[in-house]
Amino acid sequence: MLYPLLCLIVLFLSIVLWIYHWENPRCNGKLPPGSMGLPVAENQQVVYIMHELVMYGSLFKTSLVGRQIVVSTDTDVNRVIFQQKGKLVQSWYMDSFDDIVGKENVLSSHGFLHKCLRNLILNLFGSESLKEKQVSEMEELTSKHLRLWSCQQPSMIYDFTVRKLFGCNNEKLRGCYSAFLDGLISFPLNIPGTAYWKCLQGRNKAMRVIKIMLEERRGTLTKKQDKDFLDVALEEMNKAGTILSEQTALDLLFALPFAAFESASSAVVLALQYLQSNPLALAELTQEHETILRERETKDSGITWKEYKSMTFTHMVINETIRLGNIVPTIFRKVVKDIEIKDYNIPAGWIILACTTAVHLNPTKYKDPLTFNPWRWKGRELNAGSKFFMGFGSGVRLRAGAEFVKLQISSFLHHSVTNYRWTVMKEGMAVR
Repeated sequence: MLYPLLCLIVLFLSIVLWIYHWENPRCNGKLPPGSMGLPVAENQQVVYIMHELVMYGSLFKTSLVGRQIVVSTDTDVNRVIFQQKGKLVQSWYMDSFDDIVGKENVLSSHGFLHKCLRNLILNLFGSESLKEKQVSEMEELTSKHLRLWSCQQPSMIYDFTVRKLFGCNNEKLRGCYSAFLDGLISFPLNIPGTAYWKCLQGRNKAMRVIKIMLEERRGTLTKKQDKDFLDVALEEMNKAGTILSEQTALDLLFALPFAAFESASSAVVLALQYLQSNPLALAELTQEHETILRERETKDSGITWKEYKSMTFTHMVINETIRLGNIVPTIFRKVVKDIEIKDYNIPAGWIILACTTAVHLNPTKYKDPLTFNPWRWKGRELNAGSKFFMGFGSGVRLRAGAEFVKLQISSFLHHSVTNYRWTVMKEGMAVR
């Protein structure tokens, strides 16, 4: 009888000791305030963060799936973190995300590899490439797909992105991404039948299709003017001394359709919802685009780069949609060297969660933050990140495809307000 009782006492004391060390982690200095309890992830994440914000201030510690986290809603702290070039912090995503998107994806890469991948993306999706080659192509596809929407085929953004990446729209790839997207944000339980398992299966199938396309293109690679991203990646892989491996290229080719589709499509849907609920904003947007049509020398010509850059109110609508919708609600950074900031010490190995939602919805930075008000951007910088606006990232990790996404949304809005009128048939509700 004594032995089982002794075991129970030892187990109880071990649990108590573990809880004590978990709640009081070691630190060379003073940790931010907060509780290391186990908060449950929920749709109302903003409610949880705002509650902790009131309790502990703009910098507090907590935990997420067993990780020690410091949550920052402090704009000054976020700015310092985002300006780091790998010296104190590096980009970080959960292990399950890397398992799905790929260990060598552009979001989780660092240093020279990240710079190389970013330059490859800018080669095709940066401002110069968009200005010279892609404005008319994007408008043509936008117009075509808006006509198809009456037949329930809303795949505009995905189709255009895949065509620019692979030179064709592979139907096998579409089915793989459907399974992938359904389980991307799911509990990482790798058991047959679960959403996470289906997501991994979708990734594996997509990777096999992409690898076949890569091998087929490798044998026919020639110098040509109109290159897709597959051509660009293969050229980089063939260079002497390149750091771009085949696996890295495959991970990049797999991640880009998702990255472009998820953010742009969400923004388009939210923009329509916000505009429908604000007739004045819709009227001013319509007036801006009708003015562009009236002032064209050739009436039937498509959108030019100059016209796109002149769409001031459109860019205000996009920024306000991104701010209010918070499509990327949090940005993670892993601490690689102890950080002393705001009288606190954040140890190496901890994760900093920069909460863009709390910044974008902060009433001291944005008056009536829950109101869709594009005019609040009048006179502000519309094309860059700042410590108060991180819709497309910030600092050295400012999103490489930001201009590409904004051009897609602008082209869609242009045709929506000049060629169509829409009515809400059934009121919907955005759920994160």
